[in-house]
Amino acid sequence: MTTMTETSARFREFKMPDVGEGLTEAEILKWYVQPGDTVTDGQVVCEVETAKAAVELPIPFDGVVHELRFAEGTTVDVGQVIIAVDVAPGSGDAAAEAAPAPAPAEPEPAAEPEAPKGRRPVLVGYGVAESSTKRRARKGAEQPAAAAAAIQGELNGHGPAVPESRPLAKPPVRKLAKDLGIDLATVVPTGEGGIITREDVHAAAAPALAQAPVPAPVPEPVVTAAVPAPVPGARETRIPVKGVRKAIAQAMVGSAFTAPHVTEFVTVDVTRTMKLVAELKDDKDMAGVRVNPLLIIAKALLVAIKRNPEVNATWDEANQEIVQKHYVNLGIAAATPRGLIVPNIKDAQDKTLPQLAAALGELVATARDGRTSPAAMAGGTVTITNVGVFGVDTGTPILNPGESAILAVGAIKLQPWVHKGKVKPRQVTTLALSFDHRLVDGELGSKVLADVAAILEQPKRLITWA
Repeated sequence: MTTMTETSARFREFKMPDVGEGLTEAEILKWYVQPGDTVTDGQVVCEVETAKAAVELPIPFDGVVHELRFAEGTTVDVGQVIIAVDVAPGSGDAAAEAAPAPAPAEPEPAAEPEAPKGRRPVLVGYGVAESSTKRRARKGAEQPAAAAAAIQGELNGHGPAVPESRPLAKPPVRKLAKDLGIDLATVVPTGEGGIITREDVHAAAAPALAQAPVPAPVPEPVVTAAVPAPVPGARETRIPVKGVRKAIAQAMVGSAFTAPHVTEFVTVDVTRTMKLVAELKDDKDMAGVRVNPLLIIAKALLVAIKRNPEVNATWDEANQEIVQKHYVNLGIAAATPRGLIVPNIKDAQDKTLPQLAAALGELVATARDGRTSPAAMAGGTVTITNVGVFGVDTGTPILNPGESAILAVGAIKLQPWVHKGKVKPRQVTTLALSFDHRLVDGELGSKVLADVAAILEQPKRLITWA
């Protein structure tokens, strides 16, 4: 969808884009620019939170920020204008074109300006105009000046405000190209309608990346959703349901009342697995990656799926089909400041143990920093939720929508256990597997859970069963 409009040859507006998969709204968490700031093509101007993740939005053109249409904390529908940019700041007085003559175009931040006509006050400054594209009619005498400014711009090498030959690319792709130092004009588009895709940019960047590393971006501090402070003496506090929490609620209700859930449990001695984890931590091939029980559990589940591939499927209600997946996008449920999210490791079945460890570490770190992208949470096939980190023995997890199974891992505790005919203290945990009974029968679900337990009891099966 189009994310920018023009109100004149001088001002351009940037609309809230659909940064996910069919999302309809997003909340503005933070503005990184203010009126009067200079912006460049691909520069991040704000951070928004969708129903799936927090996403930074880059502006797709150069200029000077003229107006922010919404305050931080405002939920904005996709397609609404969020920022206006003066793309020809040197061509004349912006106030004469965009505001009534008696009022200043951009009030000083420290002053207390009168509310501009047709605007209503919000949390910060003055918010949305009654019509986001309504401008004062320009006088006929101004038209020659604008034309002269456009000609002067071309003579100065800046070109017209809206170049005819501008490469077609979405804002995230423009930001990617900017970060990699790639000129979009040199990229061969393969997308529909001549649109440049991420893959096109990566292909163009491949030779450059082979010569020089790209500096890592400096992480920004996490902006968490504000929770209303309890009023002294109040017996209740009401918290608006939005963003990730709203998405979680809708997904869980939809899953619980659509897929018939069955949960099976098994308690298993994982002492040998814990010994393997300790040995791998000292292995030079695992240097630089985090080794923990979740890594071995993830590998065990992947082997169990390989032995029972029918479990890796989804139910297509519209076509009345069971769709078997020949790849495993392994979801890992992660608790974040914004709520529960389930990013997944793409094609996890093809990864070696060090590669899987690196992918797990990156996934968890990104989730905790609040930087997980919507794409990272799409397309999961099975999920692991580690409730044991909270000291919980087990649970009955609800399926992630569109998936057929989810494995819950309980706390690993030292318990009395019969080992080789004698009661000994052993490391023990309880596993719980919930599955969609429409496509996973009890026998199949039991086999998958039993295989995971058998591998954790005897980790050498990772080799003999792989």
